[in-house]
Amino acid sequence: MARIRLSESKIQNIRAPNPDGKQVIIWDDQLRGFGVLVSGKTNSKSFVVQRDVGERARRITIGRVGELTLDEARDDAIAKIKEMRKGIVPKSEREMRGDMTLQQALDSYLKTRHNKLRPKSAKDYRSCIERHLEDWLDYPLRGITSDDVERRHREIQEKAQKNKKKGATKGEAMANGVIRTLRILWNFANRRIDDLPPNPTRRLGEEKAWYKIPPRKRLVKNTELPRFYKAVNGLKNKMQRDYLKLLLFTGMRRGEAAGLKWAEVDLDEKVIAIPDHRTKSGKELNIPMSSVVHDLLKARLKVGRDKKGFVFPSHGKSGHLEEPKSSLRIVAKKTGIEISPHDLRRTFITTAESCDISYLALKMLVGHSLEGDVTAGYVIPTPERLRELNQKVTDRLVELTKTPRRKLISDIAATE
Repeated sequence: MARIRLSESKIQNIRAPNPDGKQVIIWDDQLRGFGVLVSGKTNSKSFVVQRDVGERARRITIGRVGELTLDEARDDAIAKIKEMRKGIVPKSEREMRGDMTLQQALDSYLKTRHNKLRPKSAKDYRSCIERHLEDWLDYPLRGITSDDVERRHREIQEKAQKNKKKGATKGEAMANGVIRTLRILWNFANRRIDDLPPNPTRRLGEEKAWYKIPPRKRLVKNTELPRFYKAVNGLKNKMQRDYLKLLLFTGMRRGEAAGLKWAEVDLDEKVIAIPDHRTKSGKELNIPMSSVVHDLLKARLKVGRDKKGFVFPSHGKSGHLEEPKSSLRIVAKKTGIEISPHDLRRTFITTAESCDISYLALKMLVGHSLEGDVTAGYVIPTPERLRELNQKVTDRLVELTKTPRRKLISDIAATE
């Protein structure tokens, strides 16, 4: 950790953004806990003070270099250190002025919306803001300009593109996602702050500067299904094998299937009931089981229930299976078919459409939102009707795999 005797000239000569691309604090060797925070992504430098209060290290931003002199910042730091020694966490200059910072907007939004956001969505919002806009977190929203947004949008994409050789994906979707999350937070804050400037993300829309993301069309083609299913069926990891089969024969979303609990499975009624807090639409999803899915889940139940009640348990933090990457790599190596779990959902939906299932019924089968569809409000499908349609899709998929029904059932029954 760098420590020097800070002076106006030395602070002026500190490079920003930091060449390493990460935030760095240059500590003063005269006043312990006082330093200059150097951004890794912008040309900003800020005076900060940091000290343990209780069991946590607390960092307070005093102000930007250029807005305060070194002597002014040092005097402020001394006062704040005295408060922190007493166990008091002082407010930053911006907080005292009443400005809402980006961090405050994020925290307030997630707290206000906690009953309406899925846990994964809340996690994604926090992750993308704190990762890609880290150096903006302690700045007031009103200090973020359209130029800042436009530049950061481009920088996120360019950085991801440079890392592509290391295995990273293109950053267009990531850049769009970060700035769209910022737009949500800004609109949230705007309803609480009377004089907040116009949303700085608007320029991207007005100038059509959002990156265009072509829709993905990858799926397992009909001609590929025989060798794909054979490769999946031959996986040594039986849990991941059954998980991939469940995705193929239900079209469930990756997370909905991975986090499936036995409490959500009714083998007698032959229904999978995903509660509203686990669905993307925020509404309960009832999936009628086809014969194959029913046999698959019965076989998995014979393996036993884990203490947390997951159908696909894991020793990881979540307690359940997350991504079957290793198994998909094995399948890809054997067949040349590279897919993701979501591609199996696309495979199911495409097969269902080929079975002449109505668009409305198809949306109900896979849990797509029906909001805004007036006709949908008048259609009340029975579980029996949806099960009949689901069975029709399953029969077609079985036919396409070219696997005899007796063989398919025996393979499912052989779970672990």
